[in-house]
Amino acid sequence: MTTQVEAAPIAAPRPRGGIVQSVNDSLVVAKRNLIRMTRIPEMIIFGMIQPVMFVVLFSYVFGGSMQIGNSTSPEVYREFLMAGIFAQTVTFATAGAGAGIADDMHKGLIDRFRSLPMARGAVLTGRTLADLVQTALTVVVLVVVALLVGWRVHEGIPKALGAFALLLLLGYAFSWIGALIGLSVRTPEAATSGGLIWLFPVTFISNAFVDSSKLTPWLRHIAEWNPFSATVQACRELFGNPGVSTSDAWPMQHPVLASMIWSVLIIVVFRTLAVRKYRSAA
Repeated sequence: MTTQVEAAPIAAPRPRGGIVQSVNDSLVVAKRNLIRMTRIPEMIIFGMIQPVMFVVLFSYVFGGSMQIGNSTSPEVYREFLMAGIFAQTVTFATAGAGAGIADDMHKGLIDRFRSLPMARGAVLTGRTLADLVQTALTVVVLVVVALLVGWRVHEGIPKALGAFALLLLLGYAFSWIGALIGLSVRTPEAATSGGLIWLFPVTFISNAFVDSSKLTPWLRHIAEWNPFSATVQACRELFGNPGVSTSDAWPMQHPVLASMIWSVLIIVVFRTLAVRKYRSAA
């Protein structure tokens, strides 16, 4: 006679708590993603080529036809343009972040992470940190190209570093939007498309490429209260580049503070939504 003993279901290990543990888990995941990026160098290379093309095309194709203040000088427009190109570069990394998370979901990697005793938000935090490092490398390359086409910093290195810090903060904030999109779609292709569709109106209905005072009134109001515009305007002030706004809108009068407030608010809202979505994702 044989006796069958039913095995008790094995519960998934509970994640260890604490801020230190959460930070450690996030850094481990970030390291994993950075190693993966180095093994796919074409992903980094192609990510650098696109912003370089934007710099060259906008500088030399549109440079002589844009009026900034009372000047139509191509040199003035190049300096005006670069803050917008920098901001566009860090925000377009959002699509890559969403596609990467969607790819991990598609391959079942997210489910494996969820079965481990790790902080729930560590997987997403690690991914966004790795994307931030890649974005920073792209910005370094872009600075070299900008200097070659005539862009200069006129307010000193400390203020310039502050401008780049605001840019990376904005890119990190937008990467959480990409994380939420990546968790909400079924395929990496859908995440890439979904990550770009909303970015085009955000970046082009702004002061990035044209003087917002030249826009129609209703578009001008949208552009002036656009979080993207606040960061662009803050960078122009800190770089000492032309294009300082004369608008009465509060974000244009206090762009540095507005940029920080917008970025922190986006991080808080979309990180909360992304972690909640991650807990229920399958």
